[in-house]
Amino acid sequence: TTKMANQEEAEIQISELDLLSSMFPYEEEFAVTDQLALAELKHYIENESAEVPSSKVQFILNVKTEVPSASTVEFSMACALPFKYPTVLPEINVRSSLLSRSQQVLLNSDLKTYLMQNFSGEPCMLSVREWVKDHAAAYIDKDLSSFSMTASDATQSDVTMFTRLWIYSHHIYNKQKRKNIIDWAKELSLSGFCMPGKPGVVCVEGLQSSCEEFWSRIRRLTWKRILIRHREDVSLEGGGHAEIQKQRKFPTLEEKCFVAHGARGNHMDLGQLYNFLQEKGCADIFQMYFGVEGH
Repeated sequence: TTKMANQEEAEIQISELDLLSSMFPYEEEFAVTDQLALAELKHYIENESAEVPSSKVQFILNVKTEVPSASTVEFSMACALPFKYPTVLPEINVRSSLLSRSQQVLLNSDLKTYLMQNFSGEPCMLSVREWVKDHAAAYIDKDLSSFSMTASDATQSDVTMFTRLWIYSHHIYNKQKRKNIIDWAKELSLSGFCMPGKPGVVCVEGLQSSCEEFWSRIRRLTWKRILIRHREDVSLEGGGHAEIQKQRKFPTLEEKCFVAHGARGNHMDLGQLYNFLQEKGCADIFQMYFGVEGH
């Protein structure tokens, strides 16, 4: 039955992730970036009747490789496993600060070809990691003037991405974390708001690279549970300062406390949060956070 096939695929994913985490125990080598999806997948396996997980397990594999010109180069593989993996191919995007945009496009399209030619139906993350380790460095020095770029790749570099992240945390009380959230947002020119208490809500918006840097710093702190609930990406042609300002829904990043009347000062009044989001034109987010229609 499909259910059994699905269980089997899910079990293969889990055992492959377990293998990766035992081979690469350090977070700088291997890190699951969506713990919620992983928990859903495990729950699906344990509980025969559970519904199919809604999101893909995502993780980062970092590969260091020696190159003659520099000493070591790090490549980062951002990976996502579709629910049907390994019957379908994984989604992988390799990045490195030393690759130009067009070198990166070429590397990823060659990797995709390698996947399509060599894998069908079996777990392949270790082989892919090996391929990246052996081949990726060669792309750094590739002179692509002879490589005809497609129009879409050529224009890609002129497009700036504006991102808004909606982060959910089990709770935010710690003063130092609250200070970090505000300081880092300021340093990275991000606006939005932070609602401390239980649950904790953080929204940051600005350049995509700044949002990603903010998230990578935040998630390194210790949390009972923290995840990105929702993400919005808008591509801005030109992407000048004015374009970015026009996309913002929040002027700066500030802490918002919506203390419930008479509650012990840590439970937030979600009605006030809903009104605040509605004023900012973000009311639909409320349901993503709390799974209920706001009113």
